[in-house]
Amino acid sequence: MKMKKLLVAVLCIAMVGMFAACGGGGGESSGGGDSSGAITVNIWDANQQAGIQEICDDWTAQGNPEVKVEVIDWDNYWTLLEAGASGGEMPDVFWCHSNTVQMYMENDLLLKLNDYIDADDSVDMANYYEGIADLYTRDDGNIYALPKDHDTIALLYNKAIFDEYGVDYPTDDWSWDDVYEAAKKITEGSNGDVYGYALNTSNNQDGWYNFVYDYGAQVITDDHKGTTIGSDEGKAGMEMCRKILSVAAPQSVVAETGTDSLFQSGKVGMITQGSWMIKSFYDAENHADYAWALMPYGDANGNGKCDEGERWSAYNGLGWAASASVDNPDECYSLIAYLCGEEAQKKQAELGVTMAGMPGISEEFSKAFDGMDVSAFNRIEEEGSLYFRPYTRNTTVWEDALQQEGAFLVPWQDPSDPAKMATACDNAQKIIEDAIAAE
Repeated sequence: MKMKKLLVAVLCIAMVGMFAACGGGGGESSGGGDSSGAITVNIWDANQQAGIQEICDDWTAQGNPEVKVEVIDWDNYWTLLEAGASGGEMPDVFWCHSNTVQMYMENDLLLKLNDYIDADDSVDMANYYEGIADLYTRDDGNIYALPKDHDTIALLYNKAIFDEYGVDYPTDDWSWDDVYEAAKKITEGSNGDVYGYALNTSNNQDGWYNFVYDYGAQVITDDHKGTTIGSDEGKAGMEMCRKILSVAAPQSVVAETGTDSLFQSGKVGMITQGSWMIKSFYDAENHADYAWALMPYGDANGNGKCDEGERWSAYNGLGWAASASVDNPDECYSLIAYLCGEEAQKKQAELGVTMAGMPGISEEFSKAFDGMDVSAFNRIEEEGSLYFRPYTRNTTVWEDALQQEGAFLVPWQDPSDPAKMATACDNAQKIIEDAIAAE
């Protein structure tokens, strides 16, 4: 039986510790509607606020209501949305995320969009990235959000550090073995004062997930009913992850400082990061030293070249949704449809807000950051492969468990023993399978 009170209890557990792929930044707001008649839009990424407000103002200029785009930090965002789900006041229009949207959709807490879409010639779900469109479509065919954007991952490196330790810059031909060798030279050359690489193992989409896919396995299978992380291919990917961790910043250091701060303070030579974080590095003091390269590939067959299926990037996509109990559903849908239309999605790419939720219209994103080449985020779609960020009904249950003792915590903290990583993969296989069975 689907009960909203039960949903709130479940959400309270699921929200704890979730990592914000596709976002960051802060701000404060009480959420909820607006007494002036303006439409209240809630997001969690301050980097995107100005651009989204500009696009919303374009919609308002066409004779529509005023829109107020409010930023709420990631943790408080979900707390407020959760409170709205239990009978409080939800914002009019807001972002949805793959970690939690299934439960909101199942309990009819979001405005169903099917009738609006059927009557709107400007919206065709086939025009969006398939993985994102599928995410916001319930099993019964009901649609609860329109795809806002998509993101990809690239390798970020500090040219000054590479120069100092005599290491060649990363190229599009680099494998993860090349990353290991470069990281080793930097870490050892600095006597551990500077680390060649940093990986926050709490981050999956922009981090360790990609190793699994590069070597031929899947964290969650395409049908969302299983995993192959414990396979030989999965173990090979996680072994490469372990190998790089052995010459990278220790997890104790990463937990204390964070990969982004370590990188910007000149203590780390390389990290992988998502397109949603470009502006943070573009605005950084030493941004002239920073450069992006295509995601490295996993040389699974050992032939020294990138073959099809050996270079992957996770991608994810947020969805624009409205509350099922919103007072002005027609206006809210009109705004959502505008934000997710081709014109607005092209503009958000041009402004450097984010890449579009539609394939083939994000070319201008590469030109949005003058003096910094971010084309690697676009080119991965042509020169590699994309997989949609793994999810199931209760994603955070197994996501959180994989970070604990009995799964990957021990080999991440002490990456000296390959056997411990192989055992962790076996344990992870069971953890995910058991979690899916209990959903």
